[in-house]
Amino acid sequence: MVPFLAQAQEPMTRAELLADDPLWLILMKAVVVLLIGPILTVFLIVGERKIIGRMQNRPGPNRVGPGGWFQSFADAIKLPFKEQIIPDTADRKVYFLAPVIVVVPALIGLAAIPFGPEVTIFGERTVLQLIELPVSVLLILAGASVGVYGIVLAGWSSGSPYPLLGGLRSAAQVISYEIAMGLSIVGVALYAQSLSTGEIVDAQASGWYFYLLLPSFVIYLISMVGETNRAPFDLPEAESELVGGFHTEYSSMKFAMFFLAEYTNMVIVSAFATTLFLGGWMFPFVGLDSPLNQGWWPVLWFFGKMFVLLFGFIWLRGTLPRFRYDQFMKLGWKVLIPVGLVWILVISAIRALRTDGNVSTGQILVVGAIIIAVLVLLTLLLPEKQVPESDSVPVTGSDYPLPPLDLAVPKTTPRQKALKAKQRSSRQAVDAGKAGEHGEQEPSGQSEPAAVTSGKENADGDV
Repeated sequence: MVPFLAQAQEPMTRAELLADDPLWLILMKAVVVLLIGPILTVFLIVGERKIIGRMQNRPGPNRVGPGGWFQSFADAIKLPFKEQIIPDTADRKVYFLAPVIVVVPALIGLAAIPFGPEVTIFGERTVLQLIELPVSVLLILAGASVGVYGIVLAGWSSGSPYPLLGGLRSAAQVISYEIAMGLSIVGVALYAQSLSTGEIVDAQASGWYFYLLLPSFVIYLISMVGETNRAPFDLPEAESELVGGFHTEYSSMKFAMFFLAEYTNMVIVSAFATTLFLGGWMFPFVGLDSPLNQGWWPVLWFFGKMFVLLFGFIWLRGTLPRFRYDQFMKLGWKVLIPVGLVWILVISAIRALRTDGNVSTGQILVVGAIIIAVLVLLTLLLPEKQVPESDSVPVTGSDYPLPPLDLAVPKTTPRQKALKAKQRSSRQAVDAGKAGEHGEQEPSGQSEPAAVTSGKENADGDV
């Protein structure tokens, strides 16, 4: 008998599909997620050296392998066999633990990133994601925040002043830019009504957030460069000031672990930006029912967007000079954080108006354009700042003050006066001795001049 009515299979959510994964599929996903960071690190290192070499009109790696593309493999083989040097003043337990604290959060941060839609792997329906939590965004932020503890502990445990300064700089840097990054994500959470990475990607089917929430996107881009200690925000490892910063005293595989953590963190923040603002795995200008957004094609779109952001890291390093520390902190605390707070208020007001239903999107845009125009006019009408006229000499570009114009160099220094006084007293003592030999008496009331008996002057000898 032919069944009269066939029951359609109900669609499952991403969380339900992941919960239904067998153990072998979970292990396979975990291995792939853990390998993404190291594999991309190998190619990013040699790619960065080649790209910056082309930007700066100089050759990059071109000896090892065809075109020099095996240079990173040679470095990976060399580092484990290098001599390991441990300072005598180092706290050995913390010294060994610090690189592990840096690497482990960096490797597991990709677990909550959705790389694609629902697919079939060896007959099993699943999604290209390892875990899906209601608070996946907070999980990724927490992993990025834990890594800084390894940098701080590495600088402190080395027992050297330069690594310690680099570790302290890193702590201040992460505190400053982590706040700005969190504020940029608040706008995404308000629009998507969720902190789940999969739901945030699905919410961008009608429009990507990089243009709907442009200020949040710009704040996130700046914050992710500061979060990863990359140029021009690489103050914790400024070689012109701190030798090498927090990893100065590290060598061999421990140094390689810091290197791996840096590039893996670049991959994580780029993948996170792709998920939050660039539509994740979705192809632009087509719907979810398009063949371009089904199957394994979305994985290609996801990594393409991520590589564009990674190229931005390399571009910044090859073009911009390093910030001064005061400029760096001013940008974080006085620019990014206040702008982020104001932008959250604007988003909240827009969401409240749209929820009421009495105000359309066009009206909101018109009012916003009028407000921006008024602010621009007010800034143009403000009087220019009056520079007070003074006789002071302007400060040079190096921030070192010039000497005063009426500077008079003394003809005799205090040291020269003391030496002359010492010679005079010695001469008078010799004259007094000669007079005593001839029976001459010194007139009463005349006292012997005081001799300079400073240990430093006696040690210097006669000039």
